[in-house]
Amino acid sequence: MADLFPDTVATTAPGLDQPREDAPLADRLRPRALDEVVGQEHLTGAEGAIGRMVAAGRLSSMILWGPPGTGKTSIARLLADAVGMRFASISAVFSGVADLKKAFAEADKAAQAGQRTLLFVDEIHRFNRAQQDGFLPFVERGTVTLVGATTENPSFELNAALLSRAQVLILRRLDAAALGSLLDKAEALEGLLPLTPDAREALVASADGDGRFLLNQAETLYAAQIPAPLDPGELGKFLQRRVAVYDKDREGHYNLISAWHKALRGSDPDAALYYMARMLVAGEEPLFVLRRLVRAASEDIGLADPQALVQCLAAKDAYEFLGSPEGELAIVQACLYCATAPKSNAAYMAFKSSWRSAKETGSLMPPAHILNAPTKLMKDVGYGKGYAYDHDADEGFSGADYWPEEIRRQQFYTPVERGFEREVRKRLEYWARLRAEREQE
Repeated sequence: MADLFPDTVATTAPGLDQPREDAPLADRLRPRALDEVVGQEHLTGAEGAIGRMVAAGRLSSMILWGPPGTGKTSIARLLADAVGMRFASISAVFSGVADLKKAFAEADKAAQAGQRTLLFVDEIHRFNRAQQDGFLPFVERGTVTLVGATTENPSFELNAALLSRAQVLILRRLDAAALGSLLDKAEALEGLLPLTPDAREALVASADGDGRFLLNQAETLYAAQIPAPLDPGELGKFLQRRVAVYDKDREGHYNLISAWHKALRGSDPDAALYYMARMLVAGEEPLFVLRRLVRAASEDIGLADPQALVQCLAAKDAYEFLGSPEGELAIVQACLYCATAPKSNAAYMAFKSSWRSAKETGSLMPPAHILNAPTKLMKDVGYGKGYAYDHDADEGFSGADYWPEEIRRQQFYTPVERGFEREVRKRLEYWARLRAEREQE
């Protein structure tokens, strides 16, 4: 394809070229009209954003955001054809400033001849901030209608100024019905796949929502000229599953962390195991998972079950001792313990409140009666005077005031009525009653 080369900008006039007979199956099955795009009817249908723009005959700049193999490039080409625009495409992976200048110059020339240009920018998030800013004047003047494609969250990867001039449209991961429709099209063109019904379902599942990957797998099966239909086990030996999308510094990584942590907090052990397995199967570092478990044990469980933190640290030791794959079982155990433990964020809230108070109150001195007095001068000025030794008091509790004189007693920690914190709450309430009684004496 022409847009794979850095010194080339691919352009076409309205109307789509027919693919060569020897083109890959995915190219030969590329949709010829928007209503042939599968799985994105929420955008391309009559009530969808794209459907409405095409019906009006006028496109606004847009960013197509979605997983690989969901039809972003096809939609961009079909949009230009649907409204009679000149189509130009560049790839941010292979293109630089010179290619952008060339694309804009050609669009200017086409505009003078009365031809509007749709500029499709694949992987637009790979352009740096300065390059993205370079689009702005041409988009504002209407030299080009920009259609960018990205697999990454535009909020993080694209300039705010560019986002303000483009509509973000979200493409969905292809579901089983949409992928099955693609296989139907392939079989109408190439004949039945050499698969049992169960193996066909397994092939769809192996694509993980990626239509291009599915068609490439189907093409491999056709090329092999298999004499008898394969069952799921035989298919698994013949083909590889699509590797799960999981970039450790990208949004998918943070989405799974968020989902996992919330499943733990929500006491759903099965969902917690599922998301944790997703991360580990995709190559996440087990020690990263363990660090997150330790955090959850303190943030979401705390003293409702003090053993949660112990379990997580023990799992860390067990994993470091056993390694993979045996050590993963200890991580599973800690995950299940945290998910099924009583929950409390009282310690977390106390942490935030006490830190905030410490910053606000600065360098206030503690009350003199709880200060040590190792010298005569310190004793003379009142250090340690009147200190009540709690072990000598009834119930081992003196009820003394330990707060600086400039501020009142504050309450940062409020235990919940769950798990071990129920007992802690009883103690605090009992001491509060004793303190009130002794203040009245």
